[in-house]
Amino acid sequence: MVKKFSAEFIGTMVLVLFGCGAAVLGPAPFDQLAVSLAFGLAIVAMAYGIGPVSGCHVNPAVSLAAFIAGRMSLKDMGLYWVAQILGAVAGAVILGQISSGGYASLGANGFDGGSPGGYGMQAALIFEVVATAIFVIVILGVTGAKGQGAFAGLAIGLTLAVIHIVGIQVTGVSVNPARSFGPAVLQGGEALSQVWLFFVAPAIGAVLGALLFRFKVLEPDA
Repeated sequence: MVKKFSAEFIGTMVLVLFGCGAAVLGPAPFDQLAVSLAFGLAIVAMAYGIGPVSGCHVNPAVSLAAFIAGRMSLKDMGLYWVAQILGAVAGAVILGQISSGGYASLGANGFDGGSPGGYGMQAALIFEVVATAIFVIVILGVTGAKGQGAFAGLAIGLTLAVIHIVGIQVTGVSVNPARSFGPAVLQGGEALSQVWLFFVAPAIGAVLGALLFRFKVLEPDA
């Protein structure tokens, strides 16, 4: 379990550092495609780097989906959550130490004033629920018994990149409570006051996506 904890900690740290780092340290003006690719490629890299150790969830919503789908124990899910949250905070701390703006801007998610495009809470909630459901459907499908295991990391990373291309202007894209919590807890203010949505919406989306596998709706025939 130490190996799994370490893998999830490092993987989530890298996701926040590279993904949010592209937004904070990247070229001006803001390049949405570059940030989208940074998040997606970070997942690809970690999927192949730590996937053999922990499965590379690096996301509490993904671990919740695996638990609901019957692929993970409650104990392991709890351990993964702790590692992911701590890893996200560590990634945000490193980013804050590098950034000239310190912890004032770390690529936190938000709605209304915290939304890059000024989208409201309803739009943010709908997007995060739907996007997370789609994300976990891809993950559970490609990592299943009949999934394309060798290409799993690539499929998952590309899906995350596409989700960012579509949704960055809505919420900055979470689909991952840890990714949202790390920057928000250090940035504080509006980001921290709104972070609840990025726990609730991804959790709902994860459950909805996972139930399709739990009840064999999307499980391939034997």
